[in-house]
Amino acid sequence: MDASSLPAGWQCWHEERDGRVILAYRPDVFDSEAFPAPCLPTIYVTSGTPRRRPGSNSTDGWQITLFLEPEIEAVSESYEDRAAAIDGAIEHAERFAAGEIDYRALYQVPREAYFDRLDELVGESEA
Repeated sequence: MDASSLPAGWQCWHEERDGRVILAYRPDVFDSEAFPAPCLPTIYVTSGTPRRRPGSNSTDGWQITLFLEPEIEAVSESYEDRAAAIDGAIEHAERFAAGEIDYRALYQVPREAYFDRLDELVGESEA
């Protein structure tokens, strides 16, 4: 994966040769002080599902999943091959960084103070 193709704020945390890729958004601020570390927005590019158990058989095709927290999925899409999944991951990383993903709607219990700070980080503000 070409790190220069990632939008501002995103970085490749892990990449397996011809395998899984993990992208992280602003790990410099999701450090448990400025933002809670478990809330680190993360995009997984996996063969099959990112929640599969180790040693299980992978499925045909590739999956991207944007997690806002371990249990909060913002995006989950399937692709035929790894290259298309990486392109999809970059597209969703761009959408997230531009404030185009409505993360507020994904939470059952509103976290207004956290959302306000995240809005500032991704460049979106409530009018």
